[in-house]
Amino acid sequence: MAHALGAPAAPAVLRNTELDAEAVRQARVDLAACFRMAARLGLHEGICNHFSFVVPGRDDLFLVNPYGWAFREITASRLLVCDFHGNVIAGDGVPEATAFYIHARLHLNKPRAKAAFHTHMPNATALAMLEGPPLVWAGQSALKFYGRTLVDEDYNGLALDEREGDRIAASIGDADIVFMKNHGVMVVGPSIAEAWDDLYYLERAAEVQRLAMATGRPLKPVPEAIARRTYEQMREGDRESARLHLESIKRILAREEPDFMH
Repeated sequence: MAHALGAPAAPAVLRNTELDAEAVRQARVDLAACFRMAARLGLHEGICNHFSFVVPGRDDLFLVNPYGWAFREITASRLLVCDFHGNVIAGDGVPEATAFYIHARLHLNKPRAKAAFHTHMPNATALAMLEGPPLVWAGQSALKFYGRTLVDEDYNGLALDEREGDRIAASIGDADIVFMKNHGVMVVGPSIAEAWDDLYYLERAAEVQRLAMATGRPLKPVPEAIARRTYEQMREGDRESARLHLESIKRILAREEPDFMH
């Protein structure tokens, strides 16, 4: 199912040492932690899914996982630095082809999307396979996403060219969470921590909705006014909660899988 990205037409040359900055090192560690915890929680699919983050201080470059490596194998140093033309600036290997065409065009066309996490995580993807709106505003965790989601109805097969990448980027609009019908989900955010927090709670919200739907009994949506107010309450502390969430998983991994930092 996965495809390696072909070699670019011409190699890129890095003319500065910005990739050695402490902020870049920290981004590598944070992103690697997300890969490892996503693997633990079953939010990945083989070698096919991908997380990316715009390199701090370099809006023309992004970090992404290399083709052929499972999430549980990712380390800080294994992540690639790529430009928007398909050149690998730093790291061994190449990105998976759809990772490049989706993430490069997304970061290029949506500067607010510093982090972009794409998965086929089972519960959220199951909802993306259904007719109609995927999330029902019936559970408290779902209300974190009230007014922040979008459904991309136009599944076109694998994203193996810039045109499809541009279409996906354009479809996102102002949303942070995109249910890609017949495919999976995309979560974008201004930081790695916020993208991770949304990805985690999106799958939890989808899981409890799926369990409730399996009873065969009707769901009881929250009234719109309360849903909106609850969303606003959640958003007040979301950034700090997300930061602490990421710090917690790094502490867990530092004890149990310390190689993720290398």
